Amino acid sequence: MTTPPSNYEQGVPVFPIVKRESSLAIISLVAGIIGWTIIPFIGSVIAVITGHLAKKEIRESGNTMSGDGMALAGLILGYTMIGISLLAILVVVLAFLLIARSELGL
Repeated sequence: MTTPPSNYEQGVPVFPIVKRESSLAIISLVAGIIGWTIIPFIGSVIAVITGHLAKKEIRESGNTMSGDGMALAGLILGYTMIGISLLAILVVVLAFLLIARSELGL
């Protein structure tokens, strides 16, 4: 019985390539969660900024970094909270204008 040919030299172990996580992707995800819980608008803005920076960093790393999913989740959380916040501000301003208009009798 013969052994199949090997792709590496005998005695040289083959180690898998270990990708490291992007710190910016982790920050983006954590800031996105914080944007939905503790500090709504500021956390969301930080999530969006660091999410875009993380995606760029991962893209330019030459396939040595991971965390694209965390960066995407941070971006989604950040953008949706910013949109909801802006919509809430618009509703409050419109309600204020309608109340002021009815009080003034216009």
